[in-house]
Amino acid sequence: MHKHKPEPLETASDAELVSRALARDQLAVRTLIQRYNRRLYRAARSIVADDSEAEDVLQEAYLRAFAALGTFRAESTLATWLTRIVLNEAFQRVRRRIDMPISAIGRDGRQMQMADVIPFPASSRPAIDPERAMAQTELCRIVESAIDALPQDFRAVLVARVVEGMSVEETAAAFDLLPETVKTRLHRARKLLKDALAEHLGPHFGDVFPFDGKRCERITDAVVCRLGF
Repeated sequence: MHKHKPEPLETASDAELVSRALARDQLAVRTLIQRYNRRLYRAARSIVADDSEAEDVLQEAYLRAFAALGTFRAESTLATWLTRIVLNEAFQRVRRRIDMPISAIGRDGRQMQMADVIPFPASSRPAIDPERAMAQTELCRIVESAIDALPQDFRAVLVARVVEGMSVEETAAAFDLLPETVKTRLHRARKLLKDALAEHLGPHFGDVFPFDGKRCERITDAVVCRLGF
C-alpha cells in the first residue's frame, strides 16, 4: 500500500499545486484559485471598475490560465503570470466596451451566460450581502468610490501597490511597465486622492473590494465546473 502522505494543499508550493492541477487534481485547482482569488479580482476590478464584470473577467481568465497551465515555465512567479492573464482579459473587456454600439448594450448575453455558470437567486442578488456588510463600512465605500474615480492607469497601479501590497517589481512585471513608471503613476494617484482621503485611512485599504467567503467559493465552484470536474 502506498503510504506516502501528500503535502497539505494549503501549504503546498505553487509548483506542487501546478503539477497536481496538470494531473487534474480538483483540490489542487481549487487551492490555486482560492490562493490568488483576491489579488486577481482586485487586479481585474482596477481595470473594469465594476464588481460583476470583474467576476466575469476572473472566470474567463482562470479558464485561459488552466488551459495554458502546461506552458507555464516559471520564468516569472505564478502570481505574476496569472495577473498578466487577468489584466489582458480585463483590457480586452474595456476595449470591447468602448467599441460596442450603444444599441448593443444590454443584449450581448453576458448576464445570461453568467447565470448559466453561477446560480444567482431568482430575484438577482440579495438586497443585503452579509459578507460585504461586515467587511465594508461607510468608510470603505468612500475609499472605493475615490479609487474608482481615478484614471485607469493610476487606479490599476494604486490597487496593485497599495490595496494588494504588490512590490514595485511585481507591479512593473504584471503591467509590463518600467519600475520608474510604476513609481510615477503611484505618486500621481496618491496626489489625486489627497483631497478625498486623509492619511489615517491607510489601515482600512486592506478591507476594500472584499473577495472572500461566498464570493470566493462561487468563483472557485464555477471555474472547477467549467473545467469539467
